[in-house]
Amino acid sequence: MRIYTAHLRDERPPVLVREGFAWLALIFGPLWLCWNQAWIAGVIVLAAMVGIATAPPGLRAPLGLGLMLLLGFVGNDLRRWSLGRGGYALAHVVAARNGDDAFLRLMTHRPDVREVAA
Repeated sequence: MRIYTAHLRDERPPVLVREGFAWLALIFGPLWLCWNQAWIAGVIVLAAMVGIATAPPGLRAPLGLGLMLLLGFVGNDLRRWSLGRGGYALAHVVAARNGDDAFLRLMTHRPDVREVAA
């Protein structure tokens, strides 16, 4: 089972964010953050990558690897933070096999969200 957090805002569909390591954040870094509308975090990570690129050659690889690993571990937390800044509120925590099942469980436990999600 995987854990998802459901975030709600006014009359918008719910956003589900999976708990755990974000492999796509590890691979794509700031592009993944921007794709998930975590603009501030994406710009900060991009600035950190530029700073690492100007570091001495012996430090670039370990610092870059460390940054990408850190992003993999906290990528979904950065998404949650950005959703909170955008007015979304943490509404529910759902355990399910995948995102579709998590969405169905959310609809079961929160009937008030059904009209918004339709």
